[in-house]
Amino acid sequence: MKYHRLLTIALPGFLLLGSCFQSAAPGSDYLAGIGGPVQRQTSGPTHPMPAIPDHESYWDGDGIAGPPLIKINRRLQKAYFYKGSTLVGLTPISSGKEDTGTPNGTYRITEKDVDHKSSAYGVIKDLASGQMINENADIRTDKVPPGGIFYAAPMPNFMRFNGGIGMHTGYLPGYAASHGCVRMPHHMSTKFFENVKVGTPVIVE
Repeated sequence: MKYHRLLTIALPGFLLLGSCFQSAAPGSDYLAGIGGPVQRQTSGPTHPMPAIPDHESYWDGDGIAGPPLIKINRRLQKAYFYKGSTLVGLTPISSGKEDTGTPNGTYRITEKDVDHKSSAYGVIKDLASGQMINENADIRTDKVPPGGIFYAAPMPNFMRFNGGIGMHTGYLPGYAASHGCVRMPHHMSTKFFENVKVGTPVIVE
């Protein structure tokens, strides 16, 4: 089921149900560009470059046969893509921070959405001027002032695997920083997205 993805001017008492939550490290520029100019394409249309250069991600899975499987290692902050018993891809990640962690367990992909938007997190800007009011807004608790507008956080290549938790393009500060989701560089989330299907196993350890 697709989630509502329209930009919304908040009304009194307006609430959105959370789907996949994200948070920004202070000063991370994580949500910069939402509702504004397109940013560097190497990290996706609205996400800044990783805080630490990515020298280790790779994809070798084109033309390789075998059932897909993803393993997420929270301690190493890496995700591994297998086809059968063959490791074909590796990417750095940013998983859930300590108080909103990404739970251990074995799951399966339940939804794919190439252009997903958060139903809880984003930014609030002044509609007339475009100036930022709140760069890390939670629409469930942060009120949008008169003349303001809420822009939902973009989560391209969203792959849901545990309730509201999924993998998607997102900012990587170099440590676990999300509200449960697993962020990846855009070029790697694209490869993962293209090579999974609903039902693909996901192991979080």
